[in-house]
Amino acid sequence: MVQDRSSEKAALICGSVAYDTILQFPDRFKSHILPDKIHILNVSFLVPDMRREFGGCAPNIAYSLKLLGDRGVPMATAGHDFAPYLKRLVAQGIAVDHIKVVDGTFTAQAFITTDLDDNQITAFHPGAMQHAHLNHVSDAGPGIALGIVAPDGRQAMIEHAAQFAAAKIPFVFDPGQGLPMFGAEELKTFIAQARWVAVNDYEWGMLQQKTGFAVSDITAQVEALVVTRGAEGSLIYTKGRTLTVPCAKPRAVVDPTGCGDAYRAGLIHGLLHGLNWETTGRVASLMGAIKIESRGPQNHSFTQAEFDRRYKDNFG
Repeated sequence: MVQDRSSEKAALICGSVAYDTILQFPDRFKSHILPDKIHILNVSFLVPDMRREFGGCAPNIAYSLKLLGDRGVPMATAGHDFAPYLKRLVAQGIAVDHIKVVDGTFTAQAFITTDLDDNQITAFHPGAMQHAHLNHVSDAGPGIALGIVAPDGRQAMIEHAAQFAAAKIPFVFDPGQGLPMFGAEELKTFIAQARWVAVNDYEWGMLQQKTGFAVSDITAQVEALVVTRGAEGSLIYTKGRTLTVPCAKPRAVVDPTGCGDAYRAGLIHGLLHGLNWETTGRVASLMGAIKIESRGPQNHSFTQAEFDRRYKDNFG
């Protein structure tokens, strides 16, 4: 459940800022992809429903953290088209001091097509995100209790992880869609530097394949490995223990975009407040369920009383 909202502790969120163009395909991808023809794949999806949302891992996580009463500080890069997004973040009371505008670039753009089974196909233009290494963790100054290295420019993720480690600031390694950019040794370095690792079940399989690590190899180095599994809930592995976190029940399944970021905001909330893993996992699970009820990654909302009531209804 939501903890004291007066906390001054902040989380530094290193990750992307992006505009999300979300397209809804009113059918199932699998009905239009021939397994024996994937070597010459040429498909076209008619998407009558399209909208543009404010997205990117850094502000998505910061937005959900603010709903939980915490202060998330996005550290990211944006392009010359950032003005509408900047106006929104300021209106939401989210810190913008460490979002650097890079002239001559577009803000990162994601084009996300979702089918009736909530499967997604995404095309992503990195734009200004490729310059995210121009930001430095030390620029955030004092008051940062922990951090997260979320999907961002390749060099930025490497440098920000090293900077967190050098400053002895504990951080979550959350490679997300950026995981394929890294080789085995780089991923092993991230894990050695991090305090926690968070991946979804597909990313966990890829991480295992690339590094050869089993759960025990990772939990020997970090405090927890968190693996989200969508509607099947999540698993939190600590040294010698596996915690199964049930999926909170959403009132409606509307849009999965940004659910992982909302979950990570719940995870960070628990870490900021020293909650046990059972409570932390359930807060994170409920955040994901609340997000999926709304379109886009930053349109959900709740009061503290509403959140606490839903927490009780789901978990007792």
